[in-house]
Amino acid sequence: MRATLRWAHSDLRTHRGEALFLVLATAGIVASLLLATALFGYATNPWQRVFAQARGAHVWLHTDRAADAGELAALGGVEAVAGPYPTASATVAVRGTRASVELRGTAERPEVGRPLLTAGHWIDPADPDGVVLESRLARALLAQPGDTLALPGTPRTLTVLGIADSPERRYRPGEQPGLVWAPPAAVPDPGGQVIGLRLTDPGETDYAVQRAVTVLGAGAIGQVSTWEQARAEAQGDNRLLGQVLGLFGLGALLAAGLAVHGAIGTRIRGHLRDISVLKAIGFTPGQVVRVFLLLHLAYALLGAVAAAALTQAFGSRFPGRLGDAVGVWQGLPGHTVALVAVPACAVLFIGATTGLAAWRAGRVPPVPVPRPAAARGGGLSGAARGALGLRVLRVPVRSRVRGRGARGAGGSGVRGADGPGAPAPAKTGVPDPGEAAGVRELEVRVPPALVLGWHKAFARRPRSLAAVARLTLPLLLIVVAMSAWTTIDRFHTRPEQVGLPTALTVRADAGADDRGTRALLERDPRVAAAYPGVEVAALVPGQTATIALRGLGTREEPYPYALAEGRRAHGPDEAVAGQGLLDLLDVQVGDWVRMTVGDRPQILHIVGRSIEPENAGRVVSTSLDTLRENDPGLTPTLYQLRLRPGADPEEVAARLAASGPEGLEVHAVANPADGLSPLRGVVLGLIAVLALVGLIELLTTIGGTVREGERDLLALKAIGLSPRQITGVTVTATGCTTLAAVLLAAALGLPLAHWLIDAQGASSGIGAGIARAPSPGLLAAVGAAAVLGAAALAAVPSARAARRRLADTLSAVA
Repeated sequence: MRATLRWAHSDLRTHRGEALFLVLATAGIVASLLLATALFGYATNPWQRVFAQARGAHVWLHTDRAADAGELAALGGVEAVAGPYPTASATVAVRGTRASVELRGTAERPEVGRPLLTAGHWIDPADPDGVVLESRLARALLAQPGDTLALPGTPRTLTVLGIADSPERRYRPGEQPGLVWAPPAAVPDPGGQVIGLRLTDPGETDYAVQRAVTVLGAGAIGQVSTWEQARAEAQGDNRLLGQVLGLFGLGALLAAGLAVHGAIGTRIRGHLRDISVLKAIGFTPGQVVRVFLLLHLAYALLGAVAAAALTQAFGSRFPGRLGDAVGVWQGLPGHTVALVAVPACAVLFIGATTGLAAWRAGRVPPVPVPRPAAARGGGLSGAARGALGLRVLRVPVRSRVRGRGARGAGGSGVRGADGPGAPAPAKTGVPDPGEAAGVRELEVRVPPALVLGWHKAFARRPRSLAAVARLTLPLLLIVVAMSAWTTIDRFHTRPEQVGLPTALTVRADAGADDRGTRALLERDPRVAAAYPGVEVAALVPGQTATIALRGLGTREEPYPYALAEGRRAHGPDEAVAGQGLLDLLDVQVGDWVRMTVGDRPQILHIVGRSIEPENAGRVVSTSLDTLRENDPGLTPTLYQLRLRPGADPEEVAARLAASGPEGLEVHAVANPADGLSPLRGVVLGLIAVLALVGLIELLTTIGGTVREGERDLLALKAIGLSPRQITGVTVTATGCTTLAAVLLAAALGLPLAHWLIDAQGASSGIGAGIARAPSPGLLAAVGAAAVLGAAALAAVPSARAARRRLADTLSAVA
């Protein structure tokens, strides 16, 4: 045991840098996996907890006032019915902030879809103007219990009595109104009602919606929302962050395992004689394997424990959503299990890859086997031998020399043009006495270091390909991370290319004059165009869900949709649809779809697929003129504003709200990338971890190249190469290996990144076509930095090896 510990201690002292990088890489990998676990828990568990405690409804039906909820209670599979509750649309304002809300009249606290109070108290029957706000709406308004809400356009005010969590769809400015529970007296003129259904089997949600629509009639249904939509919105970007962290964490773990495997294999090849001596003095194969295994398990365990401890102690202090996720995750029941299981699995994986490489050390014979005089595949190929004699440049020059030009092997020299039998050169002018004038040729040959370095990098094909593959994996993941960064940046710099051609949404009161409103909006100097429109809920075929039917722009001024497939909608009954709608209806571009708006059918021809960041892509868009053909009395209820370059949306929104009538609501269009701002820091951290893994593999490659070059050192010196040229051989070999890995990573990483990002976009409903690759200049800069950095790292050890004493070289060869 003492000998084993002494050997392990000696190995640690010899490879301190490699040990440090292994510990740091393992810590970064385990930290990324723990953060991914925290984000997944934060995305799913809070909503599940609220839904379970509130006995949430699986289906919410917005109907007209004549719908009978008693008929729904008699349907099979319905466990309980909530409501009906009278509802009215309104706008509330507090301290200059406005929000569209749904006032829901309820005398008592519901049993199904029960709001969970987080502040204040429930509605007091003695206070007819007291209300309870949904928590997300309260955060948007910065409202607290005791605040007074104004209803613009009316003298009424409402008093906030409490704030509550709800498992229903969350408030989104300009898209989904916030939820306000109020006494029935506060909803004097309801425009409809809402009914909630809690099902015995949540998997039968679509079937339950279909039966409810059949019982009530399609004309009575205004909108249908389900628990699946609410859960997807609650998880939102947190789940995407968790997926990114998990994907890159697993990829980095695989790269680290391969790097450890390659490091141990290279070290075994460089210390075959030492291992044979250890076996000769009594070490068993199992002891040799255990030394390598325990040493690298100690590195991995140290990094994993450090990552777990730092995540537990400081994870909740991370800024933004990442810190919130870790704080919530630490309070979940499975937190302790995950905190132990994730690092343990990472250590076991690294131990498995270490064991496979250490097993080779156990098979080394106790008697050293003499190395062959020439390694298999070690001879120069015909192409390499030809490259050594290749003239890359022959330039005829006129010079005056006294004798024959000397030229060394592999160098440049001057050779006379007049050989045997050649005519004498013509004389021009008066020759200088004692000097001969003539035409010479200047030759530049390929440096031997380049040829021999290229040969060394790729002579042993299985081993060379394995080194290139191990180095390619972290570089490939870095290319994918850079593509994710570029795609997120595109949402901010080129929003019109990802389905966000407008920056502001304006909603006017019902009955507002269209011409006057448009004139007011277009009068602003920073507004480039104002597109009138309307958005209504439509029942899909089969009556299992509702989608958003939008009419934006006119045929004279069409709305600038971002198309990923097909063409724009120009003719009658033509429309474009998001990926979420195409998946929901199982249709393709070119198909006709039928939907129901109230009691009116609407048939549209899908001629293109647009990138739709809103409503999970369940949107079908056409022109306002097309919808007016089916309903001539349709008037615009919203306006999408496209601003001029350089305009500040917040400044324009404030100016329009101040100059417009009291009922005018102006909201900034939500950008999906706003919620992904933490992903930038995550990507930078992942790139740093992957760079550490690549550095470990690079050091392994350099060490192996230097050790294998010790045997060739005498031969290279014998043929006349200087120490600088010998150093150039190793540097060239390392640079060629890194260059091959960079090219392979770019060739494989760009299509992989494009596929992954588009697959994520398609699954979220936005649709494929949002992925963008990094610029060629950035890729070239990163590749050049990797190659030059590898060459710089290889220069020091190779120069040291090239200047070794002759006795040391003979000992290494022996």
